[in-house]
Amino acid sequence: MRWSKQLIPTLREVPQEAEIASHQLMLRAGLIRRLGAGLYTFLPMGLRALRKVERIIREEMDRAGALEVLMPALQPAEIWERTGRLDAMADVMFRISDRQSRALVLGPTHEEIITDLAAREIASYRDLPRNFYQIQTKFRDEIRPRFGLMRAKEFIMKDAYSFDADWDATQRSYDAMYEAYARIFQRCGLRTKIVEADTGAMGGSSSHEFMVLADSGEDGIVECDGCSYAANLERAESRTNSGGVFEGADKSIDEVRTPETRTIEEVAKFFKSEPGRQIKTLIYVVDGKPVAVLCPGDREINEIKLARTLNAGAVELADDATIEEATGAPVGFAGPVGLGIPVYADIKLKGIRGAITGANKEDAHIVNVDLDRDAKVKEYADLTFAKAGDGCPRCEGGHLVEQRGVEVGHVFKLGTKYSEALGARYLDADGKEKPVIMGCYGIGVTRTLQAVIEQSHDKDGIVWPMSVAPYEVEVLAISAQDPETMRVCDEIVTEAESAGIEVLFDDRDDRPGVKFKDADLVGLPLRLSVGERSLAKGVVEIKCRETGEVEEVPVANASAVLLQRVTDLKSRLS
Repeated sequence: MRWSKQLIPTLREVPQEAEIASHQLMLRAGLIRRLGAGLYTFLPMGLRALRKVERIIREEMDRAGALEVLMPALQPAEIWERTGRLDAMADVMFRISDRQSRALVLGPTHEEIITDLAAREIASYRDLPRNFYQIQTKFRDEIRPRFGLMRAKEFIMKDAYSFDADWDATQRSYDAMYEAYARIFQRCGLRTKIVEADTGAMGGSSSHEFMVLADSGEDGIVECDGCSYAANLERAESRTNSGGVFEGADKSIDEVRTPETRTIEEVAKFFKSEPGRQIKTLIYVVDGKPVAVLCPGDREINEIKLARTLNAGAVELADDATIEEATGAPVGFAGPVGLGIPVYADIKLKGIRGAITGANKEDAHIVNVDLDRDAKVKEYADLTFAKAGDGCPRCEGGHLVEQRGVEVGHVFKLGTKYSEALGARYLDADGKEKPVIMGCYGIGVTRTLQAVIEQSHDKDGIVWPMSVAPYEVEVLAISAQDPETMRVCDEIVTEAESAGIEVLFDDRDDRPGVKFKDADLVGLPLRLSVGERSLAKGVVEIKCRETGEVEEVPVANASAVLLQRVTDLKSRLS
């Protein structure tokens, strides 16, 4: 393909809309263009790279025994009502009506649809196991689309769904997908970290995320510096000491006037004590009823853990009026002593004595609090976010380290949540009817493409892995007006393409500096440059984009050397 015939609208300046490197480079290298918030058009170069990611995914899904299907993006709302997710996912779901006023949604995911298919097509244990996958467009009404393809309203996703007769078979399906995902991301040239994760709105039990480590990542993760434990912040546990014993531990509680002292920082300054001595009391509304949730003053409540602990469908912080009704005091003075609502405490407060907390009176706090003695705690549980420096929950000597990451893949064991709701049942060998056990396995295809660039770039542009690069080699004519240069370029391009190499030929009549800058920006793995000076010596230059290494190769050997270099770079990712 000649550059002059391709559409590669490179940009010199960084677009204002782009906040992170990968988004900037996708725009500057002419891979995508923005249509609206969270909506992007793929240009030819970007689409070529995207199709290569899809091909790798298909090859590994097929290798793992999954069967490709294609389900509708437009779906009846009724099927979502049957699982309760029409309301649960209302914030991100696009809803429309047809001309008969039937309610429809644009699918943010496809658990309901694939389970409906299984309910119709799977009848016996002989039909199991089954694993279906698709590569399909999804739609989610993101509040704040950002970072290009990382958080978009319309995106391409690979989702797979396994159906098994029992939990042992489900584990085998899960393991097969887990291993396939590891191969997919390795073949895409990505370095991933596999972390334990929460199942969220999907439901189910076991769950792992495949994270690409990047400073710009939206997801926080922690990993142990002494063992293999890693989890995202929504799920992460930690090993920390129980509540401390502070000054006044053996005294009875005492009320202290604290005018206009509401925040953890203000209280710590007033009492000249560390925030960890305080019992932070937050009032939540859980499934419509107020509860008090306690944690150390230097910690934050993890609402996902809270919802899981209380088996709650809806968890939200109470408004000011609810707080005042529950505590008898304005915001900033809540405490667990004497509360008439259920009290739940983070496990890190277990045994705390000599603590400071709100007095449930305006402008007042109490000191010398022994939580077990002075308050009625209904349950202690892990309710806070883990953080750097915490002890590892899996090994004795390890401590947690925080990092940022981009989620590119997620695997779940769904269990029978959807099969029970949608009637996906089978007859076992004894003729008994049972619900099939499901797993769900997703890859953000468009996000994966951008994650490759986020992880593989330098100050000059993209550094494509060979496996997903739009083209494998760029042949660059330093002077398009020199007949001999163009003749040699045409000859090399013809030979290389005949050998199966994907070549982009920069035949533009432009300044060499512009062409070299564009070559680095677009970032194809290998660049072969042909110019009058090199031809005078009977050679051409081959440069590896990743290493910067340059070698001079005799013109007659150029195609053969290119083929060998392409083969070598491909083998690293196979």
